This record gives sequence, C-alpha cells and structure tokens, in this order.
Amino acid sequence: MAIMRLFSSLISIVKGFSRLSSPRNRNYHWDVPKGHLAVYVGEEKKRRFVVPISYLEQPLFQNLLHESEEEFGFDHPMGGLTLTCQEDVFNKLTSILHSL
Repeated sequence: MAIMRLFSSLISIVKGFSRLSSPRNRNYHWDVPKGHLAVYVGEEKKRRFVVPISYLEQPLFQNLLHESEEEFGFDHPMGGLTLTCQEDVFNKLTSILHSL
C-alpha cells in the first residue's frame, strides 16, 4: 500500500515537471529527457542524477524510495526527489539496475 502511495506521488512529481516547461517558465534549465527523472543523492552535499523511469519498477530502487520516504516524507528540500544514500552506493545500485 505504501509503495502504491509513493508511486502515485512520483507520478505527480513527474507530471509537475511538464508544467515547468511551459512558456512562462522558459528560464528553467530543462535537461531531463523524456522517460527519465532527476533525483538528488548524497548525505551532505546533494548531487543531481538523471535516471530512467523504468527504475521505479525495480525492487532495489523501490527499497531506496521507501527509505527516503521515511526520512523526508514527501517534502523534498531540493525541489526534486531526494534519496537517502551515499553517492557510491547509488552508483553501484544504478549499475546493477542498468545491467538487468
């Protein structure tokens, strides 16, 4: 149930990105390709990564999302999705997901 709530929240975030590309927000730097989403990773200094939306279906990534939900709820201070893990762990996770 919590995964479904988190997934629907992520869908809302992704839909919100399309509003950012409207003509009134032309000064927004749009570098997230279709089918991807931006996430912020890191414990102190947050680094921005762009990942495929297909990662949302992967159990490893869902576990990370669940941990982030517990820490941040749905209030993301960076304006995007913030994940609670170290960069090197995130890089290992994404390389595993990329090879699947």
